[in-house]
Amino acid sequence: MRVIARSSLRTFVESLEGSKDQRSVKAALDSWFHEAHRAVWKSPSDVLRSYGKASIVGPDRVVFNIKGNDYRLVVSMNYSRQTVFIKWFGTHADYDKIDVRTVPYGR
Repeated sequence: MRVIARSSLRTFVESLEGSKDQRSVKAALDSWFHEAHRAVWKSPSDVLRSYGKASIVGPDRVVFNIKGNDYRLVVSMNYSRQTVFIKWFGTHADYDKIDVRTVPYGR
């Protein structure tokens, strides 16, 4: 899969500088990125085989739990083009304040 907008994840990690979570969030996101980059997901069921705790939200939206569910990553998938577009990343508490189906890219 081609992952678009990885820089938004790096920016988020940089915003955590000095926080006790920075290293673990970076490690978790790097791990997710490398797994997603190597994946060949052709359907939501393929995603669930790789990430059983991911939430499929509509035909193109997926929510991944990051760092033991402390953080959430919302992506838009284009399975036919093998593309993952990062829409939103933040804490679980902030996730509860957004509409995952319509959240636009960025913060």
